[in-house]
Amino acid sequence: MRLQFLGANRQVTGSRYLLEANGLRVMIDCGMFQERAFLARNWEDCPVPPESIDCLLLTHAHLDHVGLIPRLVQQGFRGPIITVEPTVDLAEIIMLDAGKIQEEDAAYKKRRHKKEGRRGKYPEVPLYTAEDAEKAVPLFRGVRYGERVELSPQFTAIFQEAGHILGAASIELQVNENGQSRTIVFSGDVGQWSKPLITDPVQAPQADYVVLESTYGDRNHPSEEEVDKDLERIVRETARRGGNVVIPTFAMERAQELMYHLSTLVHQNRIPELKIFLDSPMAIDVTDVFKRYRHYFDEATRQLFEQGTPPLHFPGLHMTRKVEDSMAINYERMPCIILASSGMCTGGRIKHHLRQNIAREESTIVFVGYQANGTLGRQILNGDREVRIHGRLWPVRARIEQISGLSAHGDKDDLLRWLGGIGKTPSMIFLTHGEEKSSLALAQAIEDRYGWRTSVPNYKEVIELT
Repeated sequence: MRLQFLGANRQVTGSRYLLEANGLRVMIDCGMFQERAFLARNWEDCPVPPESIDCLLLTHAHLDHVGLIPRLVQQGFRGPIITVEPTVDLAEIIMLDAGKIQEEDAAYKKRRHKKEGRRGKYPEVPLYTAEDAEKAVPLFRGVRYGERVELSPQFTAIFQEAGHILGAASIELQVNENGQSRTIVFSGDVGQWSKPLITDPVQAPQADYVVLESTYGDRNHPSEEEVDKDLERIVRETARRGGNVVIPTFAMERAQELMYHLSTLVHQNRIPELKIFLDSPMAIDVTDVFKRYRHYFDEATRQLFEQGTPPLHFPGLHMTRKVEDSMAINYERMPCIILASSGMCTGGRIKHHLRQNIAREESTIVFVGYQANGTLGRQILNGDREVRIHGRLWPVRARIEQISGLSAHGDKDDLLRWLGGIGKTPSMIFLTHGEEKSSLALAQAIEDRYGWRTSVPNYKEVIELT
């Protein structure tokens, strides 16, 4: 039995693993690399011949877990893609949007390079197109949490709630080989306990091997109550100055969770009456999926729907799909709150709103999620005095704030708690999906608390699971 690490190793994005056993090749996740230092990996051929992969299992629908699926299909993969039901719908939205962005970026680069008389680092063609993404959709198959999926007579998979975003799962693989049974658990992205909307993570009861994310393996988040207080303070102070609150927002889960918190503040009259713009067609589409699968929500959220006060709809909320409606936000005379993707400021409408607000001392830029190394969001958060947006340098004069408690990722204590459900000592805990310092810090914390063996694999490393 062999496990190969093909992404998110000593860095965060590009989650992808290959497990081989009993003649079966199973890929777990197929994500896009988003850190600037690793973008070239997106253009490389899959390290494993795509046509040789029997099936693909997905933990959830974030771009760094599903973003390379259209390219995998483009290069010859034809097996089933198995995941939890909401992830089927969400992944389709994410992949189609990514395909469109790839096409737009390629066209823009071609025009710019022609005008400047130079060639860029990457080809002036899309990594894949929206049409490529559409070809991947028929391969998807949705299952429910706890359902046993037989991949072969000797290989089964069970998806369990990960508490990260709607439909997110940890995947438990049970493999019989040479008369022995082994359990390998891929955590996916583990969420926090007692978060709004999403139900709590389900701990793995047993595992011989665990592949565990470590995004926040070196720190803990503030409490949920602090999130509302911080958001209230920021909105009030910015409105008093006459500026806008601009929030780079991940279209999936983060946008909906922000709407939940803003709904609370609006209904409790804790913030001024402002227009709140969800300026992301993809986030609007995702919100529709959330409403469709509300039976996956936690009990408290389902009760809000039953009481007629749904948290994803409230006074002052404006959803803008059309480009002209997005542009019209620039002409709002009164302070407003703008939620726009992408969450790391790597593309999308958020860049246009940053251009309008980043040089304004009255405005506030609020980061509510992880910012990968090399992204525009990380540069702003790190305190760069000037940043490049759409080919031009802009001075950073707006106030910069960060609210950590909104993260969909569990913190160090959450990850240790999730591991605590395992009854028998695993042979090894592999730590991935985290910057090197976070993975190493979590490795030490696991060894200190449980005395379990840990490993932080390198990119393309192959481990024999004996």
